[in-house]
Amino acid sequence: MLVELKKRLAEMKESVKVLRFGSVVPISGSDFIREVSQAPSDVWVVVILYKEGIAECGVLMQCIDELATRYPATKFVKIISTDCIPNYPDQNLPTLLVYNNGAVKGNYVGLRSFGRRCTPEGVALVLCQSDPVLNDGQNRNEQSREAVIEGVRRKFIEKVVADHEDRDDDGSSSD
Repeated sequence: MLVELKKRLAEMKESVKVLRFGSVVPISGSDFIREVSQAPSDVWVVVILYKEGIAECGVLMQCIDELATRYPATKFVKIISTDCIPNYPDQNLPTLLVYNNGAVKGNYVGLRSFGRRCTPEGVALVLCQSDPVLNDGQNRNEQSREAVIEGVRRKFIEKVVADHEDRDDDGSSSD
């Protein structure tokens, strides 16, 4: 009984270590090196460069908020573009930067990077194309990456089917 309890406590401590994020954290330019470049090597950091009042930034921010909740072992931060990069052009917003081990691993400029319609599932698929950026914290291996990608694909298909059924239900189908 005591052995089981100790084992369970150790599992819970490990889980808390892995699931340490879960939201999009606002940072400033002075926080960038500490929060992004110096993040632990086992942590993927997704940075959204944005500005208030730009509609496209709001669309991507909604997607990122949902992904941050869904993948709490991935660190998500947001920073006003010009706080991060002086004179960064507004036409490049929103921009997603992906960091791991202190280096940029991905750079996605504008909503067009995520397909015709920007959805959390579409953003997740793009982020997971080449690296295990999104981590649900369940397993720390290639199987976990594949499980995340498969889950994203399944949610994407379910959403497309539901959207299509909704259109059929309201009589606006073009069939």
